[in-house]
Amino acid sequence: MLIKRAADIRSSEITAPALYADRRRFLRLAGAGAATLALGGPGQLLAAQARDLGPLAKSPFSTPEELTPLKDVTRYNNFYEFGTDKADPAQYAHRMKTEPWTVKVEGLVAKPRSFDLDQLYKIAPLEERIYRLRCVEAWSMVVPWVGFPLAALLKAVEPLGSAKYVEFVSLYDPKVMNTRPVLDWPYREGLRLDEAMHPLTLMAVGLYGEVLPNQNGAPLRLVVPWKYGFKSAKSIVTIRLTDKQPNTSWNDAGPSEYGFYSNVNPDVDHPRWSQAKERRIGEFLKRKTLPFNGYAEQVASLYAGMDLRKNF
Repeated sequence: MLIKRAADIRSSEITAPALYADRRRFLRLAGAGAATLALGGPGQLLAAQARDLGPLAKSPFSTPEELTPLKDVTRYNNFYEFGTDKADPAQYAHRMKTEPWTVKVEGLVAKPRSFDLDQLYKIAPLEERIYRLRCVEAWSMVVPWVGFPLAALLKAVEPLGSAKYVEFVSLYDPKVMNTRPVLDWPYREGLRLDEAMHPLTLMAVGLYGEVLPNQNGAPLRLVVPWKYGFKSAKSIVTIRLTDKQPNTSWNDAGPSEYGFYSNVNPDVDHPRWSQAKERRIGEFLKRKTLPFNGYAEQVASLYAGMDLRKNF
């Protein structure tokens, strides 16, 4: 075996970092795939989809609160395309194929285009953001998301001056999803353009330093931390800019229960339960719900002059 000294190695013989990362990813996928075949089940999902996310910047937007354990983040989910029980997504979402994946960005933009995953990963540097997640059922988590600002993606397609809203459409594949007539599929959500462009609004591609598990909305999901969790659409395939407020799945299904804005507001109860307190996953006692989920300082100005009881 010939061993070269560093001084003897030509630059052309050094493996490029991108190729090395891709090779490492291939080996990890191959190993994880073998493990999945041997062991089976959703417990191997995160390993089977592993992608090297590279170095991650620490975000100044992160909360210092204690993280929710990974096992809870990945096993207690709302993803109704795979069932209405919190454990259903972890059991069934492995059926969904997340590579290759294409996201169309269209509508009132100067440069409509489709992005594959590699192109999305280059939109902006990935960073880790530790965000609170508050769900309308009065439970909450603290999750270390990995992603990039939605604003970076929207700027790449150049929104027109007439654009006022952003619509998100999730994957609908009845061949692998055990959907029920709970909602009108595919899942749709929406934001005002200024909400979408806010620096807190994240396009997440991972959590806990790894690629998103399917049950958490792989390979691309929205995270809007000051709104209830159902606003953060999962497994997005289309982003559309419009001049009219888009219909959204839960607002269509129950307009008196799920408003378009859905900002976390302890003073506005769900018709069937109070939103004044919440239970953090892993904790026994409830805690007070914070206005805008604790992000009021950053986002309250977006709603200056609005009646937040009427525009719930």
